[in-house]
Amino acid sequence: MNVRQESRETVVAHVVGLAGSLRAGSATQMAVRCALLGAEKVGARTQLLDLASYDLPFLGRDQEPAGRNAVERFLGDIRAADGIILGSPELHGSLSGVLKNALDLTNRDTFEGKMLGLIGVAGGRMGASETLSHLRAIGRSLHAWVVPTQVSIGAADKAFDPRGEPVDADVRDRLMSVGRQVAHFAWLHKCENHLQFVKEWEVAAISDGAA
Repeated sequence: MNVRQESRETVVAHVVGLAGSLRAGSATQMAVRCALLGAEKVGARTQLLDLASYDLPFLGRDQEPAGRNAVERFLGDIRAADGIILGSPELHGSLSGVLKNALDLTNRDTFEGKMLGLIGVAGGRMGASETLSHLRAIGRSLHAWVVPTQVSIGAADKAFDPRGEPVDADVRDRLMSVGRQVAHFAWLHKCENHLQFVKEWEVAAISDGAA
């Protein structure tokens, strides 16, 4: 989808990225950063949330004060966002455990009405279609608006150059499109421009082939 910018005010939305990898400089983090750049290009404020910095406890375990504080800080950062970009490596045919646990610590109130963009990264050439499918189901369960464009990246070890830029220009464009869509629709939703939101959402879904 080509988000029309020239005749519209600067997008004022806060978009955060969440990479389901604890390794600094991972392909997943690079992909999420690229998507956030797309959001920045249309004027959104962006932030990459580092899961490693929260040291989140596992869901269901008795939480010490430090664990409760970590969860509250994480939930506060998610609630403050208008849009969220989720990226995950594909592990054993699904999203990473660290991202699944983080999402398990949230609820519908945390994600209700937020725009959600999805990115899957896989080591194999087939890409991360299963991860994207699972993330989309989770997003819908949390009552988020999952934007039509999503990105599956295969052969992750060759997908980015030493600067963290996608090697394939089409992948870069698609990642940035995810960020633009999240920021754009978050702005429309935030402004309560519901008729325009629905109209453009339907056009985006058709053009992207999303269900």
